[in-house]
Amino acid sequence: MFEKLKSGFKGLVSKVTTIELKAENLKPILSEFKMSLAENDVAFPVADRICDELEKRLVGVQVKRLEDRKKIVYDNLRQVLLEVMLTSNSIDLLKRVEEKRKRNEPFTLLFVGINGTGKTTTIAKVARFLREKGYSVVLAGSDTYRAGSIEQLEEHAKRLGMRIIKHKYGADPAAVAYDAISHAKAHGVNVVLIDTAGRMQTNQNLMNELAKVKRVVAPDLTVLTVDSLIGNDAVQQAEEFHSCIGVDATILTKVDADVKGGSALSVTYVTQKPILFIGVGQAYEDLELFNPEKFVNMILR
Repeated sequence: MFEKLKSGFKGLVSKVTTIELKAENLKPILSEFKMSLAENDVAFPVADRICDELEKRLVGVQVKRLEDRKKIVYDNLRQVLLEVMLTSNSIDLLKRVEEKRKRNEPFTLLFVGINGTGKTTTIAKVARFLREKGYSVVLAGSDTYRAGSIEQLEEHAKRLGMRIIKHKYGADPAAVAYDAISHAKAHGVNVVLIDTAGRMQTNQNLMNELAKVKRVVAPDLTVLTVDSLIGNDAVQQAEEFHSCIGVDATILTKVDADVKGGSALSVTYVTQKPILFIGVGQAYEDLELFNPEKFVNMILR
């Protein structure tokens, strides 16, 4: 996982530890490193920020004779990466679900994203995660456009032993979501997970439809699923969805197959919204709560 990104960071540290920390020495190394970041799907604004911050922190640092130069570089790099990954608002999902349960209200998550990102499977994984934490869940099949989408969600619901609320294909997606929330209120279900039609972020009609669903439902969280393998397209998708409908958090899928790793750095920085989970495999249990500190330590190993 993220082998190329890890290799780029190691190369940078090796080079920086052999030079005197002056601007004229650092600039060419950081310029080369910036290209390495871009090649590993780190968006240019993020690559710029990382390199500029590193230069500010390292120029003029006096390394004492017995100090570990490598540790100094790693510590500064870790701090810069954490600043890129951390957002002003973190989301404690379980705490927020619990707060609504105490008020006898269902917590609603609206899932958005384009086809092929693994959105429906991710919903099933989140459903299992929440059930394992002791919460009851109902699924809403609000993707009434794509043939087979309702059956796909239905199959997940069957395997997990959960209820799905659905209408016919062509039905109003907002009506399906509304019915699912009404069902949850009537039956004391803790969480409603709403699937929506995967849509290209450039299709304005479909984005307007999604905005309508959000207005009707007023979800507690709007979550964008992003395929980490699509690189800088992930950043573009995140920007578009966020500007059109407003995104509260993202879930990165297929992270286990991602050798580059730049999407995780970029999506957070561009949207300033936290990553909730990462998908690390095909099974329902292959979902991890995202921890920025753990992620940074992993790519700097």
